[in-house]
Amino acid sequence: MLQPYTQQQLDSLCVQRAGESRLGQHICLPQPGANLTQQLAQAKNAGCRYALLGIAEDIGPRANFGLAGADKGWSAFLTRFLNLQANSFINAAEILLLGEISCHDLQTQAKGLHSQDPGQLNTLRDLVSVLDQRVTEVVQAIFAADLMPIVIGGGHNNSYPLLKALTLSSGQSANSANLDPHADFRPLEGRHSGNGFSYAWQDGFLAHYFVLGLHELKNSAATLTQLQQAGAEFCSYQRIFVRRELSYQQALEQCIDVVVQGQGDIGIELDTDSISLMPVSAFTNCGLTLSAAEQFVYQLAMLPRSRYLHLAEAAPEQHPSGIAAGMNEAGQTLAALVFAFIQGKQHQAMAL
Repeated sequence: MLQPYTQQQLDSLCVQRAGESRLGQHICLPQPGANLTQQLAQAKNAGCRYALLGIAEDIGPRANFGLAGADKGWSAFLTRFLNLQANSFINAAEILLLGEISCHDLQTQAKGLHSQDPGQLNTLRDLVSVLDQRVTEVVQAIFAADLMPIVIGGGHNNSYPLLKALTLSSGQSANSANLDPHADFRPLEGRHSGNGFSYAWQDGFLAHYFVLGLHELKNSAATLTQLQQAGAEFCSYQRIFVRRELSYQQALEQCIDVVVQGQGDIGIELDTDSISLMPVSAFTNCGLTLSAAEQFVYQLAMLPRSRYLHLAEAAPEQHPSGIAAGMNEAGQTLAALVFAFIQGKQHQAMAL
């Protein structure tokens, strides 16, 4: 269910420059020859706190009538993140590059399927359910080793297996903060990127849920009704940035107040289509700035009960200037958000 990286692969991704040290030269890799449980335990014993996990798929967005390309978000991230400078602002030795979920077979089966055909649409959604099982299994093992998953790539369908794994790990329904113009609370019509949270709530894996930056006209009436019935809350983009009824910081504090309720651990969810002009499956030019997204991640990461970061939907090939520009922009954005999470956790540890 997991494809690890070799030292040779890691070296090939790092750009060498005399007198400089890159994150990829200090990051940890799993011990070859050991099973997943052993690899994670060894990494924990070696001082790792975070496990980087990629999901190179775009089946979830396509099963939601969306565009392809989310399978390349992980590789865009790696290229940029591994080549950031290793210095006193980050401890690369705390980061385990665990690998990526095995998706190639599912992507191959999904190739050529069209969502407009009802039979092919059902097949796409069945493949998402298979992916759910794979992600749940690996992420449960990460939690069991007391590491924090940082999950990158693929569609927002992967929120479901992450919340499931977190709930099964802690024994209590998880809470979630989601920066997203969409609530992803669509009907239970077969798995896809638009109903990860509604399935999680239905199956008892989601307790307190808050959507920050929800766009008032990008969510169906049925979605908003289901959201209300589940007791979930949101603060809309229009309320913050158009009508100016409260500041972004006030909205963020409202979000935090909701997700710290109860005893459940907290998942930090961020759909990158919340960021203006980001190359994604659902492009927007009326979103948040990257710095606002970084603040969301950073402040949520400072919460002791926040246990993972999930960055979904980056689709480099959807950049209007082509895939090279998309890989660069998506990679830089994802790397910045991961650094915000790690810094938030560092500052949380310092405050203890």
